[in-house]
Amino acid sequence: MRPHFYYFSFAIASLLLFPGCGTTLSANKSVNLNTIKEYNYRNLAQALPEKNSQSEVKRLNAEAIKLLRANRSEQALQTLQKALLLTTDTGERWWEAVTLNNIGRVYQKQGQYSQALKSYQQALFINKELSDRVQLGKTYSNIGNLFDIQNRPDLAVFFYKHCLINRELARLVPAALEVDPDAYSITVAQTYRTLAERLLQAQGRISQAQRAMDLLKVEELQQYLLNVPGNQRTAKGIEISPSEKPTKQKLDQTLDNAVVLGKELTKLRQISPEKRSPQQKQRIAQLVTNQQQLLDRFNDFINSPQVRSQVEQINRTARRQNLDLESLNEIRDNLAQLPKKSVLVYPLVLPDSLELVLVTPDSPPIHRTVAVKRENLNQTISAFRQALQTPSQNAKKPGRQLYNWLIKPIENDLKQAGTQTIIYAPDEQLRYVPLAALYDGTQWLVQRYSINHITAASLTNFNTQPESKLRVLAAAFTKGNYEVRIGNRKVAFSGLPFAAQEVQSLATTVPGTKTILDAAFSPAATVPQLDDYTVVHFATHAAFVTGRPENSFILFGNGDRVNLRDVANWSLPRVELVVLSACETGLGGFLGSGEEILGFGYQMQKTGARAAIASLWAVDDGGTETLMTAFYTLLTSSKLAKSEALRQAQIALITGKSPTSKQQNGSNNISPAVDASLNHPYYWASFILIGNGL
Repeated sequence: MRPHFYYFSFAIASLLLFPGCGTTLSANKSVNLNTIKEYNYRNLAQALPEKNSQSEVKRLNAEAIKLLRANRSEQALQTLQKALLLTTDTGERWWEAVTLNNIGRVYQKQGQYSQALKSYQQALFINKELSDRVQLGKTYSNIGNLFDIQNRPDLAVFFYKHCLINRELARLVPAALEVDPDAYSITVAQTYRTLAERLLQAQGRISQAQRAMDLLKVEELQQYLLNVPGNQRTAKGIEISPSEKPTKQKLDQTLDNAVVLGKELTKLRQISPEKRSPQQKQRIAQLVTNQQQLLDRFNDFINSPQVRSQVEQINRTARRQNLDLESLNEIRDNLAQLPKKSVLVYPLVLPDSLELVLVTPDSPPIHRTVAVKRENLNQTISAFRQALQTPSQNAKKPGRQLYNWLIKPIENDLKQAGTQTIIYAPDEQLRYVPLAALYDGTQWLVQRYSINHITAASLTNFNTQPESKLRVLAAAFTKGNYEVRIGNRKVAFSGLPFAAQEVQSLATTVPGTKTILDAAFSPAATVPQLDDYTVVHFATHAAFVTGRPENSFILFGNGDRVNLRDVANWSLPRVELVVLSACETGLGGFLGSGEEILGFGYQMQKTGARAAIASLWAVDDGGTETLMTAFYTLLTSSKLAKSEALRQAQIALITGKSPTSKQQNGSNNISPAVDASLNHPYYWASFILIGNGL
């Protein structure tokens, strides 16, 4: 069993006071936190380039990181020391902190943890002095990782949380995240993922873990798309538990005071030693002593009975505190307001386990651990996708295995919550398979629940009610051939023979539908019209391709294509639903981490559209037409939510029975008969709804 948080406060003291990471310092042994810059490498100054500029420091840092990755740590250290001399000579404080972070990384890789900690401390003080939240997050992440590799999850959690807090505040100005040089021991996304893992391993921290998992998805979007802005929900970061707050307040006060002393020390040290007056030398010594005394007082506070008592309460009160989390309460309130009993399911894929978090409107969050290695999970996902895309194959076996991993552990919890709708935020390669097609041994999951995919809870408005009247624009690529370059490959796309019939059937189902075909279906002619409608339906090729957002695209009927990054420029605040009925993922047989699917859902949300329906593989045209006809029949003739209408349409293909829905006058509306041969999940499971499912 991993240790919990009983040694939380003492561990923080060891960070600030004991560079030896756990060895208590005697009273007569001072720690000079400002001498780290004064390496004994002044003789290197003569060999430095005359161009003492930011670009030279940047170049040296980049060179050092390459050396570090090539396991040439001593050369990396020498290169970084050159960069550090440049920053101290020119007063480039921001680059000084970057360099110190990288020096810490080198020492950490060498196993010199005490030296690594000293470097990170110096960077932390400078970042605090500069009020740079991005770089503060970077340094907190590095410190957290330093303690993580020393098997100190208590300290790792504390500093990882501070990385998240600062990163999410910085996200309110997304341009700030672009100025972020490589100075991380692990990436920000890895920090968030590891934080979630550590919180799940600690008793009573499930809601905080769910929060970290949610914000992990926002960070993944940032890494994939760039310029992903935060909002008031993301900016709340993650909670510092009430029992931790006195220690945090003292920590913040200590850092603030250390920054004040550090500013004066920095100013004095910018004077070369030979030019310092006796008074200046005396003041430097005094400031160093004052800083040590400041940290000694903090140590006394940390070891006081009052703080020890507070720390011992952390685990005892954690479960009650979970119920007080503002962000969790907001999610639970949103779930409670939905017309059907809804729950939120978050899987987290780790190297040796699958962690499941379930949030219901009526109870504390639930956590289940499934012992499955990421490699085995991904192999099953790949086998499931292959079976799903091949009507002659039996998809039930891999579908049952995924059910046993994803749903079986929370099956009773779902039942007790009276679940009707699962709001699902998949992780990594789970994004490539539809939850609807999981098989419980008797029936498909869609036959039990409506399923609504989301990017992240903090980015989704669950309760925005749709307009009552559908206004549909339906466009199709029905003939012609176009060759599209995807990365280094060329892929041919042909017109969809059933697409014309698909949009015509839609027009028959929804009177007043506007149809656009082939050459008339161009971005220039079509995009300006989109926001005049509540539903936009594209019967054309779209591709979600691993790699850069520019590789994923929607193909228009005239051969033009709009890539995933460009989609965000559309303005669709009045659009309730965007449907792409001929998408595919995994082109070339390669599955990444599903960031392209996550990115598509987010980009559609960014346009203002409430939700999107897309397919995870290219579906038989006839099957698509049948499914879409049933879907729009249900959506038009009843008060069904979008997610429930999709579910009923999928069930119609599974059972071969015509979908029926009660109209407002109580009479039944029956759609055309459904071909019983379309019951394989290849025909119906591909389509997922992302966003607001109402």
